[in-house]
Amino acid sequence: MLDVLENNILRFWLNKMQDQGNGGFYGRIDARGMLHPEAEKGAILNARILWAFSAAYRVLSGSAAEAPAYLDAATRAKDYFIDHFIDHEYGGVYWSVDYKGRPLDTKKQFYAIGFAIYGLSEYARATGDREALDYALSLYDSIEEHAFDREHNGYIEALTRDWQPMADMRLSELDANYPKSQNTHLHIIEPYTNLLRCLKEMQSQQSCDYVPVIGSVLPIGITAPNEDIACVEASLRNLIDIFTDKILNPETHHLDLFFDMDWTRGAGHLESYGHDIECSWLLHEAALVLGDKQVLKKVEPIVREVAKASEKGLRSDGSMIHEANLDTGRVDDDLHWWVQAENVVGWFNLWQHFGDEQALDRAEQCWHYIKTQLIDYEGGEWYWSRHADGSLNTVDDKAGFWKCPYHNSRMCLEINERLTT
Repeated sequence: MLDVLENNILRFWLNKMQDQGNGGFYGRIDARGMLHPEAEKGAILNARILWAFSAAYRVLSGSAAEAPAYLDAATRAKDYFIDHFIDHEYGGVYWSVDYKGRPLDTKKQFYAIGFAIYGLSEYARATGDREALDYALSLYDSIEEHAFDREHNGYIEALTRDWQPMADMRLSELDANYPKSQNTHLHIIEPYTNLLRCLKEMQSQQSCDYVPVIGSVLPIGITAPNEDIACVEASLRNLIDIFTDKILNPETHHLDLFFDMDWTRGAGHLESYGHDIECSWLLHEAALVLGDKQVLKKVEPIVREVAKASEKGLRSDGSMIHEANLDTGRVDDDLHWWVQAENVVGWFNLWQHFGDEQALDRAEQCWHYIKTQLIDYEGGEWYWSRHADGSLNTVDDKAGFWKCPYHNSRMCLEINERLTT
């Protein structure tokens, strides 16, 4: 996995995606490997690049020859993100900028703001950078001020640049237009967990005993105020309850996907197996970082139930299909790169924490599928997906708005840290 991380994933982004002319990183390389230098640059892509290189530097700084290049790329991503994606007038993060870094789509999608927190807090963990932490905390405040539903609980999807309501709140054209979604909540609990972990590490000046420490770069001269920790802790605690009490379907143990403001389920009976298995370990991670034994006692049975529900998407070769609509009978049985990466981590987590040997077998089997079917050993990075018949997806991007060095690099880093601590 380390070889794939360094020589297949990160090298691709270092060598092919750094925009030397306009700064930051290019917006797109298509499925056939053709660079589109004037493609728009998305906040999701750039925040995930920031996270990936920050995490790689944090974990591998003591062992990898390329660690200085990872730090340079992370710093490049951080500086570009702050200069071009942060809205310095209204706060928050632009959805996209053009290839020269000028604001293009200025809506405030809270999913994107969450990923900005994720990347910036990871950079702070890796380097002790106060600027990155301050921006992460400012963006946390933006989510809490503008997205949090004080009447019904939870977080809405999107607002205009100046935080006004908008009719179309969808994350993408593939999503239903509802004010709340599982996906956005998943990618708010994820950065809030990382932000809290960062603050706790900075407060104690040592890595917490529940997080990996291999390659950690402990910050010097930075403190985390107790009030910041208390606020993020309270938000994370509430998000855990939202998942267990609102988003989790108690009858099926799958995560429901779309909701009205009052948490009435919308868009029909949908199951997303990749999000199920991803949530199983991210929810567990949130409870572990929170450090409340009662919360962990409540969450751990649910972690196993959600993972078991995701088995419905497993194939005999260890891969996992994308999703299904139970109302229409339509099944998206493509084998997406991100689903496979989360499939590996989710099952490995069950083995690591609950001693489930079958789960370890599933993680290893899916890793074999990735190695033989999804990694592009010649062009670098991973293919978007294979179709159910085994044919390669030659349409969707190799790198782009949604194809980022995040799910796959995180899989490699997670397994490395879990095996070496």
